[in-house]
Amino acid sequence: MSKKVKVVMISGWHVHAMGYANYLAASPSCEIVGVWDEIPVRGTEWASDLKCKYYDSYDEVLSDPNVDAVAICAPTSMHTELMLKAANASKHIFTEKVLTLSVKDALAVKKAINKNKVHFTISFPHETDKAVLFAKDLVDREALGQITYMRVRNVHSGSINDWLPAHFYNRSQCGGGAMIDLGAHPMYLICWFLGAPKFVSSTFTSVTARPVEDNAVSVLQYENGAIAVSETGFVSVADPYSIEFSGTKGYLRISGGSLAYSCPETENKTVTLSEFQTYAPLPLDYWIDSIVNGTQNQKYTIDEAVELTKIMEAAYRSSESGKKIKI
Repeated sequence: MSKKVKVVMISGWHVHAMGYANYLAASPSCEIVGVWDEIPVRGTEWASDLKCKYYDSYDEVLSDPNVDAVAICAPTSMHTELMLKAANASKHIFTEKVLTLSVKDALAVKKAINKNKVHFTISFPHETDKAVLFAKDLVDREALGQITYMRVRNVHSGSINDWLPAHFYNRSQCGGGAMIDLGAHPMYLICWFLGAPKFVSSTFTSVTARPVEDNAVSVLQYENGAIAVSETGFVSVADPYSIEFSGTKGYLRISGGSLAYSCPETENKTVTLSEFQTYAPLPLDYWIDSIVNGTQNQKYTIDEAVELTKIMEAAYRSSESGKKIKI
């Protein structure tokens, strides 16, 4: 391995692609050596901005011995092929969520990643939020008792204020709308805290008459009786990101970066916090560090990525059928 991880950016399709590229370019442990895009004009312009090579084909990227890794920001519908090829070429993989559009494809990607021992990281940045990390410690220590209810609300105004790119409403590329995009964050957080659910029930609607949902709620049911609610949408203004927990010994709420909780550790009095000492590396940092140091990923893993795909597939089946779906 060279001193710097040499990365090729794969597609500028996703809204976070440019931000990822800028972040990686600023890393002392990383060098962006190229761009490939399924839309050549977009790719060549981006490569010019980044002052790096534009690859005419994805196969050219994978055959280049100078390339260590790929950062995949392509349409979700392309993820399976791109990641299978990258893994089989022994290129390390960073990807935007979600992993794939089907569980079958997710398991195929997992098999290729494990077989070829490549470093894989999926972008689950909400697991690095300081208030969320504080809550994770409390929940893991059972300071709130057994969690009986969890709710995560993550929304924005992308549809009603018309600032999302048009391709985010393309069902064939995205696999859906608000839930599979913005709703991925509540879904993976719920799994991170509570584990895999047993059933999911969904209601998805379109407020702005887009071909995919822009207003969505999924209710997850657990073996031990716990309920979790994942709320998302592109049709809300000034509605802060929020998380709630209810447990047999206490409660916790996060809203707008502030956290309030009560449990035996606080003598059952509500304590409010806005500053936290907790820390976790961003997924991109974690990915680069794992490659440089040859360490095994313990966060943002392929197993977490597959679990998210399982829940999303079930959530959409529920919305389409109007039935509760077993996972």
